[in-house]
Amino acid sequence: MDPHWYAIVMAGGAGTRFWPASRRLRPKQLLPLGPRADESLIHSTVRRLRQRLAADHILIATGAHLVDATRAELPELPAGNFLAEPVPRNTAPCIAWANAVIRRRDPQAVVAVLSADHVALDEPAFQAAIEHAMNVAAAGIVTTLGIVPTRPETGYGYIEVGADRPDGACDVVRFVEKPDASTARSMVASGRFLWNAGFFFFRSAVMADAVDRHLPALGRGVRELDRAAAAGSEQDALARLFPSFDAVSIDVGVMEKLAPLAVVRASFGWSDVGSWQTAWELAPHDAQENASPDGAILVDSRRNIVANWSSSPASGKVIALVGVEDLVVVETDDALLVMPRARSQEVRKVVEELQRRHQSERL
Repeated sequence: MDPHWYAIVMAGGAGTRFWPASRRLRPKQLLPLGPRADESLIHSTVRRLRQRLAADHILIATGAHLVDATRAELPELPAGNFLAEPVPRNTAPCIAWANAVIRRRDPQAVVAVLSADHVALDEPAFQAAIEHAMNVAAAGIVTTLGIVPTRPETGYGYIEVGADRPDGACDVVRFVEKPDASTARSMVASGRFLWNAGFFFFRSAVMADAVDRHLPALGRGVRELDRAAAAGSEQDALARLFPSFDAVSIDVGVMEKLAPLAVVRASFGWSDVGSWQTAWELAPHDAQENASPDGAILVDSRRNIVANWSSSPASGKVIALVGVEDLVVVETDDALLVMPRARSQEVRKVVEELQRRHQSERL
């Protein structure tokens, strides 16, 4: 383990596309929605990182309302490594503050940033990609991972790749927003584009300088937090300053403006676990391609995903499907969701309707 390597795991998402299992106080990253039914997404992420980083070098950036539940998922991490954001402000303020905390601990730090709720099916390949990107970043160039596309996906952003670099990475030409289907097919066919999975790597000092240059108001705010931390009053300053930061992504605020910028090609079975459709793809299937818990009864039914998130699944209730295909069926104590898998992205409409009805207890 390199003594100067650190990681920021961003874990503040709401996970509304996984309602009704994902709720405000227990969102997607705290649920076992990946291929392992015994492990939450964030626990999987931290476990993978611990192959290369010490536990006290992994920081979790999450919402203040999620700190207790997140700490319960990750008891191996020090309490001081959980950073509680007072309000959501997108990824640039999150990363800038967390990077400042790391830099106070180690001015020579090299930092990896990744999301808490992604999956890497090929863990050795994941470890190799992380190590490669950290080594490139250690030389002083901000680096990202680009996932080799397996299909012309319209739900992801892309990175256009330029010339090969001596360190085994490539130059980044540009970032491309989520394309339409025709553009996605053309980009994938060209071989010049990778999926932008939101992994970033940098020397802590290099990122601090980039924030100062491209988001100067945020840079000033972070320096004020540093002064407050030195005086023992960081939490008071955070409550006052963090809500005033512009809500901007690190991609738009910094990365798209940087040159040079490096990208490491990677292929390790990556998924952002973005919907119940993805959860079905990742889950073990029976002979009829159903993904269902023990005890469910599926008669003449195919390609369904059934999930029982009741707090007392042993109460005796049986979930049974007869003669249906390609459905999502999710039960909790207070909700039941049934929809075609192909419309998995539309779960957000249910959340919006519950908000309109002021039924916050179901969110």
